[in-house]
Amino acid sequence: MINFTLRNLRVFFKDKTAVFFSLLAVFVIIGLYVLFLGDVWSASFADVENARFIMDSWIMAGILAVTSFTTTMGAFGIMIEDKAKKINKDLVVSPIKTTSLVGGYIFSSVIIGVIMSLVTLVLAEIYIVIGGGELLSMITFMKVLGLVLLATFTNSSIVLFMVSFFDSLNAFSTASTVVGTLIGFLTGIYLPIGQLPAAIQWLIKLFPVSHAASLFRQVMMQAPLSVGFKNFPTEYVDGFKEFMGVTFLFNDYLVTPIMSILILIVTGFVFYALSVFKLTIKHK
Repeated sequence: MINFTLRNLRVFFKDKTAVFFSLLAVFVIIGLYVLFLGDVWSASFADVENARFIMDSWIMAGILAVTSFTTTMGAFGIMIEDKAKKINKDLVVSPIKTTSLVGGYIFSSVIIGVIMSLVTLVLAEIYIVIGGGELLSMITFMKVLGLVLLATFTNSSIVLFMVSFFDSLNAFSTASTVVGTLIGFLTGIYLPIGQLPAAIQWLIKLFPVSHAASLFRQVMMQAPLSVGFKNFPTEYVDGFKEFMGVTFLFNDYLVTPIMSILILIVTGFVFYALSVFKLTIKHK
């Protein structure tokens, strides 16, 4: 399984086009923020002294959640390509066990998701500092690293279940385009959740990736929020967090970080179990 995992990693990173398109949604979001959204949101909170730092941290936290989703989807393109080129038939009749094949696809996608997320984190920190913000503290960085691992685990399980239904590159490419377009809305990046209709807000709150975005925001925005809102009443700060999707409320019930973490863990295990079962049965 280790050798098969390494093979998948070599195939992915050798294809520069695949690497680019796995990050396309991230580039689109950054482009929109730099050109339009950044100034708009910073101006909206002009009475906050470090509004730019707060909003840069907000958008970059959301981008980290998106990256771990889109890059793992790009990584699973290797599995679809193997199906399209009938390479999977050669692999099935080889001495490699089916579980090892499935495990190789999973581990390679998780590794790719983590690597690309860490690259995105470095670029995000550079962007924040250029905008006048500060680097993450070591403790905060370790928390973000843990969230990267958790988010990649969960997102790769969801993506694996999705791509297990595809057998052609055209279908996979179409799905990737649709997902890349919708992911920004489903994580409340293009528009803060507070600006959306109530029904859409509920949909976002039920989407596991949104909980990853919420956790990233709580960690990465803690320092800038403590400075920018130090003279504001607690009610205002809580309202801002809810409006921007930093925290989630179901009616009047606040979703705690522990609950969001449990949602991600349970979602990851459930979708992995479903995916492995489906793929194993299909190969047989």
